Amino acid sequence: MTPIQEIDRLDAAVFHAEILPSATPIVVRGLVRDWPVVVAGKESVQSFCDYVRRFDRGYPVDTVHAPASARGRIFYNGDLSGLNCRMEQASLSSSLDFMLEHLADESGPTLAVQSAVISRYLPGMERDNRLPEGLVPDGIDPRLWLGSRTTVAAHYDPSENLACCIAGARRFTLFPPDQVGNLYVGPFEMTPAGATISMVDLDAPDYEAYPKFQAAEEAALVADLEPGDAIYIPYLWWHHVRSLDNLNGLVNYWWATPDEARGDPRNAMLHAMLAIRSLPAPHRDAWRAMFDHYVFERDGRVADHLPENRRGVLGDMQPDALRRLRQALSRALSRN
Repeated sequence: MTPIQEIDRLDAAVFHAEILPSATPIVVRGLVRDWPVVVAGKESVQSFCDYVRRFDRGYPVDTVHAPASARGRIFYNGDLSGLNCRMEQASLSSSLDFMLEHLADESGPTLAVQSAVISRYLPGMERDNRLPEGLVPDGIDPRLWLGSRTTVAAHYDPSENLACCIAGARRFTLFPPDQVGNLYVGPFEMTPAGATISMVDLDAPDYEAYPKFQAAEEAALVADLEPGDAIYIPYLWWHHVRSLDNLNGLVNYWWATPDEARGDPRNAMLHAMLAIRSLPAPHRDAWRAMFDHYVFERDGRVADHLPENRRGVLGDMQPDALRRLRQALSRALSRN
């Protein structure tokens, strides 16, 4: 594993002109060290909890509970018929009480508050704890993640991700998207939090069951974050996250650049799996060539030889044309 590149300052112009286009993971030391929530956490765990409670409006938040036998790993049960944890809603204050109650446990139960939109559940906290101007697009809601000592299996998000450590230490292990074949991904139909996850336990990898994972380890990038540090995780990069303390907090920002009018790429992939994967090998090879040419444009821009007003779906489609195409696709899928 290779350490993730580190910098001490993140300039918004450089971030958008160089780092985002190159999909380069980066750790920014001390990016949010002056946030009041970080300062409170450095005083004590109790001060951190008291600071967060100031903004709590009592709305139930999504939580994950796992018994001590899970050892903090949010995962499947033994035969993959379910999960080793339960999902429920609880108040943020009661969740903090639970974490404080088990703060000294060496191997206690796990509780994690997941993806709480701060402006909704903790209004005002987002105004007191702001990123430097221009780093993320306007209107992106920060999300709060709190938990005891937990391990989240390697997964990906279809978005850019800037994550800020606000309490406790975390270890991030990242894998490029091209390592998907070496990560042994679990079921699509049932996941711990909506995203497919790697079946490999990074703390004790089973190389007999998952031999190709050794190649993923060679490609992996790793970094430990302290409170005040931030990490940029590029679009579709796999990331495994391990909380290293008995109470941890993270604030993250998700955003994606694709035009929503064109649909979710994951749906396109699922339909391709349905329609193409079972074809005879020569047919699949033929479709691979088609996708490489028309979708990924491996041969260059596909419509340059056509007049601009005759390019249709091969060109830059206007909103009306996009809408008609999506409607046609919807009708075609409904007939299958």
